[in-house]
Amino acid sequence: MAAPLKRAGRGPGEANVAKDRGGNMADGDLWIFGYGSLMWKPGFRFAQRETALLRGRHRALCVWSRQWRGTESNPGLVLGLDRGGACRGIAYRVAAGEATGVLTYLDERELGTPIYRRRTFGLQLADGQRVRAETYVVDRRHPHYAGGLPAQEAARIIRECVGEGGTNLDYLENTLRHLDELGLPDGPLHELLKLVQSASIWDVG
Repeated sequence: MAAPLKRAGRGPGEANVAKDRGGNMADGDLWIFGYGSLMWKPGFRFAQRETALLRGRHRALCVWSRQWRGTESNPGLVLGLDRGGACRGIAYRVAAGEATGVLTYLDERELGTPIYRRRTFGLQLADGQRVRAETYVVDRRHPHYAGGLPAQEAARIIRECVGEGGTNLDYLENTLRHLDELGLPDGPLHELLKLVQSASIWDVG
């Protein structure tokens, strides 16, 4: 199996990727942790795919979307990996010869919105093996951070918002469908969907 990773570079671009490859991956193999669309649409070749548990972070609708699922005046909510709790997702092992290219691709894909940061975390795979993996977390200091909203406010936003990519409700429903198909149901997100769909909270006035 691949040796564990040490701390990796924190930003996009070839300089950081070169640093990762040069001294932060013991034998060149790379683990990537996906908690959102990377689980069902990775976009890169991998040598191994496993379900995994990351402790200390959780999946949440904690990022304002002012284009794809909302607008500047009426922003929607999209996924981020926020502090606290735990998250079940998918871990990918990338072969040594493809690690640099995969990190470059992922940085370009995930860091287009500067609220996200690449970080290294320990994971536990389904078979009990522990590895260290790269993933993308939210920066709570960024103005696009939307964590801590009351549940009914988050539900209202999801019910109302629409962006270039479609409705915020479609985004949540599609996310949950993929998670369920992967055998990784997310209880808090399912509860939020129930709240969105509940007629009683919208019958005001």
